[in-house]
Amino acid sequence: MAIRSYRKIERKITKKIMVGNVPVGGGFPISVQSMTNTPTTDIKGTIRQINKLTEAGADIVRVSCPTKEDSEALRKIVKHVSVPIIADIHFHYKRAIEAAQAGAACLRINPGNIGTKERIKAVIKAAKDNNCSMRIGVNAGSLERDILEKYKSPSPDALVESALNNIKILEDGGFYNFKISVKASDVFLSVLSYEMLSKKTKYPLHIGITEAGGLKYGTVQSSIGLGRLLWSGIGDTIRVSLAADPIEEVKVGYQILKSLGIRNKGVTVIACPSCARQNFDVISTVKIIEEKLSHISNPITLSILGCVVNGPGEAKYSNIGITGGGKKYNQVYIDGKQHHRMKQTNFINHVVELVEEYIKNGIKEK
Repeated sequence: MAIRSYRKIERKITKKIMVGNVPVGGGFPISVQSMTNTPTTDIKGTIRQINKLTEAGADIVRVSCPTKEDSEALRKIVKHVSVPIIADIHFHYKRAIEAAQAGAACLRINPGNIGTKERIKAVIKAAKDNNCSMRIGVNAGSLERDILEKYKSPSPDALVESALNNIKILEDGGFYNFKISVKASDVFLSVLSYEMLSKKTKYPLHIGITEAGGLKYGTVQSSIGLGRLLWSGIGDTIRVSLAADPIEEVKVGYQILKSLGIRNKGVTVIACPSCARQNFDVISTVKIIEEKLSHISNPITLSILGCVVNGPGEAKYSNIGITGGGKKYNQVYIDGKQHHRMKQTNFINHVVELVEEYIKNGIKEK
């Protein structure tokens, strides 16, 4: 039986740009980003973290370059990683030029705080000469002084005005290869700003809730904000900003996209919260199985339910379904059809083997 789907999201089609070899906008798949937290001058450590993020599924990785030593280190880093690198630049226009020359695929800047028109022109020339895109990164915590004086505090109007001002700066310099973000730590402020900006520009949007918090709270914050925007068709590339291991940002990013049916990567586990009817320990079983299947990138749906109340119904719409059926056995469904019973004594290993076999060869009817 086919897996049910009521998901229909109509994305706003924006201008396509390239971040290295990754297309952003233009209806291309929404890319998932993260950022390193190692000192950039720790070249080996930064390369190691970027490669781990790549293994976790990051399409693009951002690296901060506040000093000349950092931009020099970037030149060595990009040679040993396979994903496009964004150089995060603030204030120092020379760092932007150095990063572009060092091989950055994109520069994250605020043109308004780079300085004079001559400096902005120099950055634009470096970006053009080195086939480097840009991201205009407007943030509620670092708005321009004149805009803050005008609006008294960060607001959607303030963030969007800053973005539009910066867009004009780049366009006046003949540069159009850029994307934009208008981030805030407040979900409502972020969402309203992106919704307003989306109506005023066709450039691709990088969306995120900045400084969202720790793993649990930040995941909730980001899920609400990004979920709202993505459901509305807004967003071309995302970052979940967590005070946690950057790999968690990638995992949460994919989970948000997966929940909306936008990008399906890895095993989706449907599981009951468990109750007195359960025939096995659902919670601990699911935790172990998710860990054992975390290496799988193929999209597959696995339902694990502790009894026969909802188990068979969920199994009909899963690639593999497991239901509690008795004290010694559980029922296994493959593509919605009863397939076999399995003993509970080797439950977890059997499920892992079923998933791996399904991905490799499919599972034939018995």
